[in-house]
Amino acid sequence: MTEKDTELSRRLVIGQKRDGRRCYDKEAKHELIEAGMRPGVSVARMALRHGVNANLLRTWISQYRRQGEVMAPPASGNSALTMASPFIPVVQVKASAKMSPLRFSVEFPNGVKLNLSDAGLEDLPLILKMLCQLPCSGSTQG
Repeated sequence: MTEKDTELSRRLVIGQKRDGRRCYDKEAKHELIEAGMRPGVSVARMALRHGVNANLLRTWISQYRRQGEVMAPPASGNSALTMASPFIPVVQVKASAKMSPLRFSVEFPNGVKLNLSDAGLEDLPLILKMLCQLPCSGSTQG
């Protein structure tokens, strides 16, 4: 256990209720949640290390994520938990005239062979469209 973990464990529990349940410091709880959300971190190990039930820590993490979905992202962008966009930017690349023609062939499971060695890049959309319109041999009866 690192010194930072020990310090966090010490700050985490601030009291105990009459029924035996513990009260947790909001800031320390938030630090533990962020630590548990890091990629590759075992939530169970993190909970055990800090003396918290693993299911309780998972509940805190899921509540935190649900709240994050409702709240708007921070304007500063300095949050440690800035979520990556699920979208990947598409960059259009212009084909140069010097590009060689396509050099590949396709063999389908039903034995049909398609040689596309003489096709150019401009032919590829038409070829793909035609291939997509062919009936699937696994779904046809005959």
